[in-house]
Amino acid sequence: MHSSPRVVPSGPDTGVPGAGAPRSAVPQVDEAAAVALTQDLVRLRTVNAAGATTVEQPAADLLSRLFTTFGWPHEAVEVAPGRPNVVAVVEGGGGPGRTLMFEGHTDVVTEGDADAWTVDPYGAEIRDGRLWGRGAADMKSGVAAMVYGVRALQQAGPFPGRVVVGVLCDEEGLMLGAKAFAASPSAAGVDGVVVCEPEGYEVCTSARGGIRLRLGLHGVMAHGAMPQEGRNPLIAGARIVAALAEAEEWAVRRYGTHPHAGTVTVTPTVLRAGDPDQLNVIPGHGVLGVDVRTIPGTDHAEIIEHLRRTATAAAAGVGVTVELTVVDDRPAVEVDAGHPLVEALVAGHRQVHGAEPPFGAVPGTTDGTILTRDAGLPTVVYGPGGKWIAHQKDEYVEVREIAEYARVYAAAARHFLDGSDTRSEGGDAA
Repeated sequence: MHSSPRVVPSGPDTGVPGAGAPRSAVPQVDEAAAVALTQDLVRLRTVNAAGATTVEQPAADLLSRLFTTFGWPHEAVEVAPGRPNVVAVVEGGGGPGRTLMFEGHTDVVTEGDADAWTVDPYGAEIRDGRLWGRGAADMKSGVAAMVYGVRALQQAGPFPGRVVVGVLCDEEGLMLGAKAFAASPSAAGVDGVVVCEPEGYEVCTSARGGIRLRLGLHGVMAHGAMPQEGRNPLIAGARIVAALAEAEEWAVRRYGTHPHAGTVTVTPTVLRAGDPDQLNVIPGHGVLGVDVRTIPGTDHAEIIEHLRRTATAAAAGVGVTVELTVVDDRPAVEVDAGHPLVEALVAGHRQVHGAEPPFGAVPGTTDGTILTRDAGLPTVVYGPGGKWIAHQKDEYVEVREIAEYARVYAAAARHFLDGSDTRSEGGDAA
C-alpha cells in the first residue's frame, strides 16, 4: 500500500557553513556520534519477518528526529504499513551541481537461535574493538557512517549541488523501498548512488544478479508398497537436482568468468513433498526451489528457458510434469571503473587510507540493483563490515571502520560534487 508523503518539518541547522576544514583536508567526522547511532540502531529489533506490521518504523523515527536536529529537510514515505522510506536532501549551498545519493537500509534478517549467539543479538555491545549485534554490519553501521559522513561534509563548508540521504525499507525482502524510490520523481535528478553495504574495503562496481525459481512437480499419489501405480515427484526432484549441476556447467561455459563476480551458479535450495507422518504414501505433488546467481552479460531469459527444458526432461523419465514459476528476477549490474562516481569513491578511499582500494563484486543483490534496473542510476557498493559476516550469528563490525567509512564518504562526496580531478590526490590519512 502506498500513501501520500509525510513531510517532516526541519529544525534549526547546527552546522556552520564555510567554517570547516580546508578543501584539501578530509572533513572531520564526529566519530563518537557515528558509533552511538550504530548502537542505537542495532538495539532496535527491526526484523524483516513475514506478516510483520512494523519493521523499520522505530529506526525511521530515530533518524527523522536526528535529521530534524541537523536541519535536514526530509520526508518519511510509507511504502507499506510500518515500512517507510526516509529521504533527506542536503543542499550544498555552493551553487548548482551534481546530485549524489548515499543509500542504506535498517531492516535486518532474524537472529535465528539466540542461544547460539555468544552476545546479545540486540545489545550493541562493544568488546575487543568490535560492535556486536544483528545488523551491526548489514547494515546499520553503513547507515550511521553515511549520515555522519554527509554531516561532516556539510559542516566543512559549502559545496556544489546536493546530497540525498536515502534510508529505504525492505531491502531484506522484495526491495519495496528501492522500487518505490526508483519510481518517484526524486530518483530522476540523482547522478550517482553509493550503496553503503558491507564489502570489506572493496569498491564493488558490479553485483551479481539473482533469479529465484519455484518448480512445481506434479505426479500421481500411490501406496508406498505399490510404486508402479504412482509417479513420484521426489524421484523427479532428485533427478532434476542432478541435472541442475550439468546446467550450471553449461552456464559457466556459456557466460564465462567475470573478473570480480565469478561465474553463474545454479543452487537447489528446497525440495519438499510428502507428509512425515505418512511414510507409506507416495506424494502426488512436490516443490523444488532454485537460486540462480548471474554475472554481468548473462541472458536471464535464455538461462531460465534452459533450466525449464532441463527440469522438464529430467522429470519426464518418471512421468512427472514440471511447472516453472519465476519468483524473482534481478539482473546483474555493473558500472564502469572510469565513471566519475567510481573515480570519486576511489579518490576518497585513497585520501583517507593512503592506498588504492581493491575492486570487487557484490555476491548477492542490493537496493542498488533495483535503482540501476528501474531508474537507470549508476551505483557502486562500498561500506563498513566484513564481506561475508552478514546474516551469521555473532555479527559484528570493527568500531574503527564506522568513522573510517564516514570520512571516505565525505571525501568522495566532495570529489564527486566538486567535479575535481580525482586521479592525482595523495594520501591524507585521518
